[in-house]
Amino acid sequence: MQWECFHHSPRSHWAYAYDKDTIHLRVQTKRDDVEEVIAVTGDKYDWDGCHEDVVMEKVAADHFFDYWEAAVKPRYKRFSYGFRLRAGDETVFMTESGIGHDQPQPPGGYYEFPYIHEIDIFNAPEWAKEAVFYQIMPDRFSNGDPELNPDPISEWGEAPATDNFFGGDLQGILDHLDHLTDLGVTAVYLTPIFQSPSNHKYDTVDYMKIDPHLGDASVLRKLVDACHERSIRVVLDAVFNHTSEQFPPFQDVLKNGEKSKFKDWFHVNSFPAEVKDGVPTYDTFGFYGNMPKLNTANAQVKEYLLEVARHWIEEADIDGWRLDVANEIDHHFWRDFRKTVKEAKPDAYIIGEVWSDSRPWLQGDQFDSVMNYPFADKVLGFFVEEAFDGKTFADQMNNLLMRYPQQANEVIFNLLSSHDTPRVLTRAGEDKRRLKLAVVYLLTYIGTPCIFYGDEVGLKGGGDPDCRQCMIWEEDHQDRELYDFYKLLIDLRKTNPALRSGRFRFLKADEGDRRIVYERLGEGEHFMVWMNNTNEETEMQLNLNTDDWCDALTDEHVPVIDGIQTIQLEPLGYRIMKRKP
Repeated sequence: MQWECFHHSPRSHWAYAYDKDTIHLRVQTKRDDVEEVIAVTGDKYDWDGCHEDVVMEKVAADHFFDYWEAAVKPRYKRFSYGFRLRAGDETVFMTESGIGHDQPQPPGGYYEFPYIHEIDIFNAPEWAKEAVFYQIMPDRFSNGDPELNPDPISEWGEAPATDNFFGGDLQGILDHLDHLTDLGVTAVYLTPIFQSPSNHKYDTVDYMKIDPHLGDASVLRKLVDACHERSIRVVLDAVFNHTSEQFPPFQDVLKNGEKSKFKDWFHVNSFPAEVKDGVPTYDTFGFYGNMPKLNTANAQVKEYLLEVARHWIEEADIDGWRLDVANEIDHHFWRDFRKTVKEAKPDAYIIGEVWSDSRPWLQGDQFDSVMNYPFADKVLGFFVEEAFDGKTFADQMNNLLMRYPQQANEVIFNLLSSHDTPRVLTRAGEDKRRLKLAVVYLLTYIGTPCIFYGDEVGLKGGGDPDCRQCMIWEEDHQDRELYDFYKLLIDLRKTNPALRSGRFRFLKADEGDRRIVYERLGEGEHFMVWMNNTNEETEMQLNLNTDDWCDALTDEHVPVIDGIQTIQLEPLGYRIMKRKP
């Protein structure tokens, strides 16, 4: 066995409390190197009376490593533990003291989980585990109140530009809630709606005022109430990393320089605050001089922004916040932000915009979730771009799953496109078959799925700003077959708990082959998803020990003959199988 590949770290995503009674343990070993891993557990105050060996399951593998996992329920909410690993005739023990062939005398030198404190457990909102999100960019969704239109305004459906407006507003969203209800979504995420000079509104002027071209606070409350009546949650977008240059405190800095009482609200490196030779003398979002960066470590700034977070929960009864450029703000601020938001609404859902490994923010003290762009890149790389084979795809997805504790994986915000990326249909070369494979994966995978407005009716668009096209409302211009497909898959997910909270595992994902099979397994439910990510018709087989399988979408019985299930799939085809209870 390759001892140097063994890894475990106590009190981390390798050993964490899943609930008030259960601790999850994980161990890493070299891929295909270890045959068995046992968690050797016991209470350090009564080892003999509480000793238990727990068999660990190999739950995932990537290019280099296997990952083993076990759930342990200690009798007294605390325990010490080590690991016994075996390959062939060789057995070794791994504890905090090291690795060796002889078992150390417990509990000295073993890893410890001192106590399960409920207050320390990472608890994400239960409703987020069940949700199907729909992202809306208000200016591009629907013009419900023409009296609010900006001037000038572009004709609905024209090509989007960085600086044009189309007149979409909150009333327009209200007018089309039937569309959301019929589609089956249970939550919406709105890009920023606060006063701003831009069409995207990621440069805030007044955090306490709805942009007058979108509506006002009363219309927002009316929208939220109407959504709640339909069992739809509402999450707003907050831009706390930076503001508009028109933000009054920054205007004061521009006017009064070092004498401004707001000079410490920002990161001004030299006065006067200005853009000199194309480079701002103050920190900004990127290099945009019109978006000065806030100093969130400043007590006054923190107090102001936390009041914003609390205000809109209390004023409009919103259900959470999506946080723009969240990785560029200090962790101290986000810890206080979480306390403020959860005090105002304990089941509020907090989503951070972090485009890479997000472990520092998903420890239970900051965010509930993050925008899972790594998921999108890998899913589209496999199904749309044919960038790698099934084995590589499974390795990458398993690696993502092992990044975070299970409760984070259950609510991580999965998406295929957004206001910052090309639309999925465009990225798929307008091949609906490839798009459908990616959407099936999105809606049968662990986590919280999100659909970008218009994707369900065939809206196309390249990178920003082209991805921010106006919504198509004329049904004869919509792809209704695609809409029905989205609707069918959303309903399948909503009516089958295993597709929302069941265990995920690849059953077939081979080198040099782009055909895959994976399962979702929950209490009383078992699904298998077969995918032919090739341009040729294919026959796939799996060894199964039961014959109780049907097509989940048609209820057609699919026999298992001599322990083998055979599935015929069209090019770029899929089939979702469900085991009958």
